[in-house]
Amino acid sequence: MSHHYATIQFLRQQGYRLTPQREMVVLAILDQEGHFTAEEVYRQVRRQSEAVNIATIYRTLDLLCDLGILTAFQVAGEPLRYERADSPSHHHLICRQCGTMIDLPDQVLHPLQEMLLDQYNFAAEFRHIAISGLCARCRDAQT
Repeated sequence: MSHHYATIQFLRQQGYRLTPQREMVVLAILDQEGHFTAEEVYRQVRRQSEAVNIATIYRTLDLLCDLGILTAFQVAGEPLRYERADSPSHHHLICRQCGTMIDLPDQVLHPLQEMLLDQYNFAAEFRHIAISGLCARCRDAQT
């Protein structure tokens, strides 16, 4: 819970007003593991209080992304997904048919970063890459 307290204190020190609703949303977000959507946070918070609306969820998610506490990514046709920025750096393989999401370790893309630097003199910063395609199960179902 100390991480939660530190985040709440950080927001206050930055001059952000923390209404009881916003604080409830922040705590719910910080309790999330892995990837989550605004709707998932909304459902979780609504179990505690009906005084929170979806606009509060989105504003809080945007604020936490702006402050670098969360990162967001989206694959075409899917809702925006979030995760805590303090999660180990990784990327995603997302099945465009069934929606399965596979975490891809950061080191898998190191050869691509090196190639971009060598061939294009471009220092790529891969924060969050989502690659869509077909998972093995969906690919096998098509044959």
